[in-house]
Amino acid sequence: MSTHAFRMQLKPGVVDEYRRRHDEIWPELAELLTASGIHDYSIFLDEETLALFAVLKLRDDNSRDALPGHPVMKRWWDHMAPLMEVEPGNRPKEWPLVPLFHLD
Repeated sequence: MSTHAFRMQLKPGVVDEYRRRHDEIWPELAELLTASGIHDYSIFLDEETLALFAVLKLRDDNSRDALPGHPVMKRWWDHMAPLMEVEPGNRPKEWPLVPLFHLD
């Protein structure tokens, strides 16, 4: 198992809508993420900068790399694109975070 952390960026004025969409996450998306080996997934907001910080755990046999080609993932990215900085194809821009400290 490994931990993956990254930063994303919201656009101004969309925090409430971003939260609402995640509070109502599509069951098929949640199932896809779990089936892909992702669990214990959290996203945090820095209210001052609108930066999102995501942390998730990956099972050793995860298939996370296949997610960008999945129709449900593409649909979710299209749904979220108006709220975030995105790459071509609407994948959210991600900046990896380097682990510096961990305490069990």
